[in-house]
Amino acid sequence: MNTWWSWGGFMLSVALLVGYEWRVHHVGRQQPEKLARYANARLRMHWVRALGDQPGFEIVAVQSLRNSLMAASISASTAALAVMGALSMVGASLVANLARWSTEHTLHTVLQAVLVATLFASYVCSALSTRHYSHASFIMSMPVGHPERQALNPTAARHVRRAGLMYSWGLRLFLMVLPLVAGIVHPLAMLPATALLIVGLVLFDQPAHDAEVD
Repeated sequence: MNTWWSWGGFMLSVALLVGYEWRVHHVGRQQPEKLARYANARLRMHWVRALGDQPGFEIVAVQSLRNSLMAASISASTAALAVMGALSMVGASLVANLARWSTEHTLHTVLQAVLVATLFASYVCSALSTRHYSHASFIMSMPVGHPERQALNPTAARHVRRAGLMYSWGLRLFLMVLPLVAGIVHPLAMLPATALLIVGLVLFDQPAHDAEVD
């Protein structure tokens, strides 16, 4: 019975997270100003377009992008260290459990594998964010008066938008480690940890202001 309760809590936790992310995606597509992730993405694109018409602001643009690139680099480094730490802690037991698979410790093994995969996905998203910020920096550093710059401004806007979304996903995936760690400690702790995570994500997704971002 305890095993069924543990698996039930795990499945319900996954369903809550998937349902919340589906709602965020649906609302963000219909009303992007209601969610910070989508409102900020539009704001970054407006920023690129505004600086694309202002000669002399190339250095300012590159410095701003460098700050964002450094933040994404820190997130990627933190996630990479967390992956190595998780592999060091659970790697041996994970390999052993996979080698002698049994239903007794199946959930624990699944949680360990998902923990490592989530941390690795967080690293990948943060690394992709640095890649997009780097590409945008090359474009934004070009003189505004150069004809190639005007042609590449839409590309820079897309890079900055994708970089911000990847950075956001990197942070979200890192936060999703909370219920996984709680579930490894005790399977029944995963559900309340997921509820706490969703409360944090709701606050994380609140826009900085209530005004509509055009």
